[in-house]
Amino acid sequence: MSTTANEYYGTGKRKSSVARVHLRPGTGEMRLNERNLDEYFGGHEALKMLVRQPFTVTETNDKFDVVAILAGGGVVSQAGALRHGIARALCLFDIELRKKLKKAGFLSRDSRTKERKKYGQRGARRRFQFSKR
Repeated sequence: MSTTANEYYGTGKRKSSVARVHLRPGTGEMRLNERNLDEYFGGHEALKMLVRQPFTVTETNDKFDVVAILAGGGVVSQAGALRHGIARALCLFDIELRKKLKKAGFLSRDSRTKERKKYGQRGARRRFQFSKR
């Protein structure tokens, strides 16, 4: 996690999604994989709200432009990874914001991932049907 004079970087992760987030001082525009927020998440208003939560909690709405590269997983886990990355980048901007972000739970990585399939079984927990005869 490095930083330059006017750019703050944070890597966010959730499930198998990774978000590489660059915050630059600006007007609040978000570019996700070369698309804006509305194009990327479509009609999922809850996901758009989830992504904006770190800015709302720290009262930094419309102070930063977000340029992010999202990869892996689905749209919900990508939104969670983006929120994590934004929160980590905001900590580099101002260490005082860390208290608010930590209390809101945005700095902890949600490590719940898909359980692996076990050998001799149909899935992670699913067994083959038992036959008595």
